[in-house]
Amino acid sequence: MWTKQRRKTKRGRLIVPLLSTLFFAYFGFHAYHGEYGLYSTIKLQEQTQLLQAQLDAVKATRSELERQVQLMHDGTIEKDMLDEQARKGLNVSRPDEVTIMRGSGDLAIN
Repeated sequence: MWTKQRRKTKRGRLIVPLLSTLFFAYFGFHAYHGEYGLYSTIKLQEQTQLLQAQLDAVKATRSELERQVQLMHDGTIEKDMLDEQARKGLNVSRPDEVTIMRGSGDLAIN
């Protein structure tokens, strides 16, 4: 009985390592850049920090507004609060007062 023995070609020896390299490269790329990959996780953490900072700013604004409302709803309005609200509503100030506009950050001297 004759058996033919074939030599392994160089191409044949490279098929398995090449396929495994491509396999690991594909999954490695998607582990980093994929929807749930490392890069996406970092971006989500940055976005979370940004949104947390915005939330803190909104909470601070809300607490300030709640404080002002509480001053007006106690049954007795503080004299300074009443004066401030009246001047703001009537757009009136004294000649010797300095008016600081909060919205635009401008300084107006009357």
